[in-house]
Amino acid sequence: THIEKNGFLRFTTVGGIDPRVLVSKRVLVGKEKLPGVIGAKAIHLQERDERSRVIPIDQLFIDIGAGSLEQAQSKVQQGDYVIFDTEYEELSSGIIKARALDDRVGCALLFEVLKENWDKIQLHAVFAVQEEVGLRGARVAAFAVEPDMGIALEGTVCADIPGTGTEFQATRLGKGVALSVMDRGSIPNRAMLEQLVKIAEDNEIPCQFREATSGGNDAGAIQQARAGCPVASVSVPCRYIHTPCSVMSMSDFEAARKLIIHFLKSVEGGFRP
Repeated sequence: THIEKNGFLRFTTVGGIDPRVLVSKRVLVGKEKLPGVIGAKAIHLQERDERSRVIPIDQLFIDIGAGSLEQAQSKVQQGDYVIFDTEYEELSSGIIKARALDDRVGCALLFEVLKENWDKIQLHAVFAVQEEVGLRGARVAAFAVEPDMGIALEGTVCADIPGTGTEFQATRLGKGVALSVMDRGSIPNRAMLEQLVKIAEDNEIPCQFREATSGGNDAGAIQQARAGCPVASVSVPCRYIHTPCSVMSMSDFEAARKLIIHFLKSVEGGFRP
């Protein structure tokens, strides 16, 4: 958003990035993926009250090693995007970590769907942009397509971690694909939800309900496009979403893959939500 005279970069977030975890994170700036580090006032220079609170975004900056405004401007410009420099890595027992699993996992699921033959239904696969800032891509896509039904594929919150009571965990890693009964943006169509649950049971696909009503996804925009249409969400639990590094289980991804493909196959002969 701004380049300081001494070459440091000011920035803002796109979507709900957790500011608690930004300091000292490695980032890549612009199309050339210039390496940088998110910086802040050193802890030994902070006042006592500063040490006990989250540092606001407007007090953070990105250090790209530039020593002046001119040097920084030769490498970056205002409006350049910044991404976290987080590598994909397999941890253990089918658990992986990577950046932006919410919602790259949804894109990966859609790629898996497109590997199948869909001659018997008219399938529109949309890699929707700007979900985190207002469901904008899904809104215009649904207006153009005017679908009979819509399914949002996504990564969703998983808080099965120390310090979080079971009633607040929302989903659990390794317990299967997650289905939502309601969130802030939409209420899934009952017939679609029941069909998804039945398919999971009939095919022994691990499945869980998302035990949270906060948040939302592209289903909220799809449901309200034009005259409206029935929707549902098929989600993969991901720990630490909206941070530089998320964690997910490949078994949950596989469960989601099987469920969405089985569901789409089940509507080839017609389905009235």
